[in-house]
Amino acid sequence: MAEIEQTLIIFKPDTIQRGLVGEIITRFERAGLKIVAMKMMRPDEVKFHDHYEGIGKLISRWGEDIYNVTMKHMTRSPIIVFVLEGVEAVSYVRKLVGTTDPQDSPAGTIRGDYTHITRAYTNPSGRTMPNILHASGDPDEAKQEIALWFDKDEVYPDYENVQAKIVHGVIPE
Repeated sequence: MAEIEQTLIIFKPDTIQRGLVGEIITRFERAGLKIVAMKMMRPDEVKFHDHYEGIGKLISRWGEDIYNVTMKHMTRSPIIVFVLEGVEAVSYVRKLVGTTDPQDSPAGTIRGDYTHITRAYTNPSGRTMPNILHASGDPDEAKQEIALWFDKDEVYPDYENVQAKIVHGVIPE
């Protein structure tokens, strides 16, 4: 049975520097997802290490060089980190976002619409990959990431959202 889930999103420095924050948040809200936590911050390398290697195993998957470039990219300016909630939110958000490599993201996805960069261009030259945002890969990862970035008292799933009854469907009486 489908469930209400929460997923973590991180707007990367390129999103903030390009002024795309409001436009992308609007896309999530128009899809019926509810923001239940949000903050702007400038985390240190330790926090990003816990995220990218502790949870995401970036070094294991892509190597030390990619990890180091990612750290430089993510620590160069503030980020916005937030939690979205909705029916099967993790997989739905992944569909909205597109693939990690924007080249493979179709038009209509966030990465497909707002960036065109490729790993084939960035990785050999040691460049950052400005791919707009991070989105949790699966429900278990989402739970770990949310716990890393937010204390329990910083997440507000219980506030009333007027569109929830419409978006989640109504049980006829």
